[in-house]
Amino acid sequence: MNYQIINSFINKFDPELSHSLAIQFLKNFYIPIFSSKDDEILKINILGKEFSNPIGLAAGFDKNAEVYDKMIALGFGFAEVGTITPKPQEGNLKPRVFRLLEDEAIINRLGFPNEGLIKIKSRIETKKTEGILGINIGPNKDSVSRIDDYIECFKNFHNLCSYICINISSPNTENLRNFHDQENLKSLLSEISKIKKILDSKIPVVLKISPDINDVDIDVICKNILEFNLDGLVLTNTSVKLRESLLSTQKNELGGLSGAPIKENSNLIIKKFFKIIKNQVPIIGVGGISSGISAYEKIRAGASLLQLYTGLVYKGPFIVKTIKQELAELLKKDGFSSLEKAVGVDSK
Repeated sequence: MNYQIINSFINKFDPELSHSLAIQFLKNFYIPIFSSKDDEILKINILGKEFSNPIGLAAGFDKNAEVYDKMIALGFGFAEVGTITPKPQEGNLKPRVFRLLEDEAIINRLGFPNEGLIKIKSRIETKKTEGILGINIGPNKDSVSRIDDYIECFKNFHNLCSYICINISSPNTENLRNFHDQENLKSLLSEISKIKKILDSKIPVVLKISPDINDVDIDVICKNILEFNLDGLVLTNTSVKLRESLLSTQKNELGGLSGAPIKENSNLIIKKFFKIIKNQVPIIGVGGISSGISAYEKIRAGASLLQLYTGLVYKGPFIVKTIKQELAELLKKDGFSSLEKAVGVDSK
């Protein structure tokens, strides 16, 4: 059945209910593993791993690590779960997710709802799924020390995944974005560096950044990630800005905007970071990816890997297959012999 028909039916439900139904479907029904190999041109070595393709599942879709194995089976090159906090929490009051259909966008103010690290850790230990898994960590809303929360999550997950993503950029946990400031970021990364040494952990650590930053912020962040030898950046999270040109009547809902309207701003942020850090720190590009061309634009801007969420909501689970095919064709058309050679060509 055509996904647009299914989606028109799904859109009649509350967005969170629809998401819950999707998770339950993926959990309880057999998902055939796609046996066809990804095109060789899409292969890339990043974060000490070989990715068969650069298309990943963004954090937020599989908050409690319930279906990441199914998403990898659908053809994603990797999946990132979370955001996971030390203690379980409900998140912010409902309603807190809004579809902006006319804009192919979503606004959410979820506030890290999740089952907490103990339950999720047990689930991941039980799954032991093949594939590249990232774990996105954050602090509880009522935390006494947010840095301690990050450290607690790090200690519990560092040996269960392919990389850890430190989320300092959700707009839905009050003052979380203060970690973009020079001293706060330095304090956080210093403690992460210390715990890595204590645990003798080799796990790659990446940092998820807000799109609502200026050039001074970018310089500060680049200085810190180079000083502390961070392994990667996720650019970018959702935006509290960019509402002026939206068509939906829900455009002024509080929360983070994702999807098509943030694509260009995300690309610009990626270009600015790439011009400073070059190939020293790989970038995972997020924001408005829904086709091969939008994926290709992010790679040319400077992203080595990519992540989807809102595009998945609007286009359906088989979007990843389409994006991979289109991306491979675009790379070959422009004469690239590998994905890696296209990274950042528009930012040099």
